[in-house]
Amino acid sequence: MTDGDDTPTPRTAQLAEASRDLLEAYVTREPIAPLRERIEGLTLGEAYVIQQLQEEQALAEGRTVIGRKIGLTSLAMQRQLGVDSPDFGFFTSDVVYYDDDVVPVAHFISPKVEPEFGFYLGRDLSGDVSVEEAVEAIASVHAAIEIIDSRIKDWNIRLVDTVADNASFAAVAVSREPLDLTKDDLATARCALLIDGEEVGSGTGADVMGHPAAPLAWLAKTLSERGVHLKEGDLVIPGSFCAAHPVEAGSRASADFGQAGSLTITFGEAGTEKEMAR
Repeated sequence: MTDGDDTPTPRTAQLAEASRDLLEAYVTREPIAPLRERIEGLTLGEAYVIQQLQEEQALAEGRTVIGRKIGLTSLAMQRQLGVDSPDFGFFTSDVVYYDDDVVPVAHFISPKVEPEFGFYLGRDLSGDVSVEEAVEAIASVHAAIEIIDSRIKDWNIRLVDTVADNASFAAVAVSREPLDLTKDDLATARCALLIDGEEVGSGTGADVMGHPAAPLAWLAKTLSERGVHLKEGDLVIPGSFCAAHPVEAGSRASADFGQAGSLTITFGEAGTEKEMAR
């Protein structure tokens, strides 16, 4: 999107400015106005350009992209955010937490949590793959909790806003040990979201686009169309079992898969020196 002499067009400059403003919001914790209101006619493709610019900046800073998130895959989340299509984002190793970690709420603006599967891939995955092929690519299945947040003020988002804002991703927690279930159990497995021991939502794998590997197949195709491929070892979180729930300092969140296993994290005012250095 240049004038032919590598000079950015006004439109390109707008997208770059939006990317910088979103990155600044991570630091200041001051959300910005919806991008759809400040960039007239913002398209989905342009929203992904804004996201890509942020990924490029993360790589330039020496951070390592280790996985992808898929969002808006359940009817509950689509109703909650007023959209009717999935989206995706990226995440880096420095925003991954594990069992019993304390996650500092000071890193976020208005955080919410979602219970999910965490899929580690056993091989590269790209192109027009089937759900069955996506399942075969999964090396291990883990409990996960995605922490979502919005750098857009008051969560006033539509699809282009959340896509530009890295699909409203903030951080992810994943169990170190795999869940005690087989790949045949993915669609029927039940997961409950517990906040301070109280169930606030639940769903089964079938609530995630009919089968939790369906978003993985969708992502493989969608990324391939952009010249990006899922790789062996990547962590993919395919979407929430239920609607997101807000958390605050002192909250304890669990993704409870019953006898198959669970994952619990706690939210604190501040984290360890390592966490605060992120």
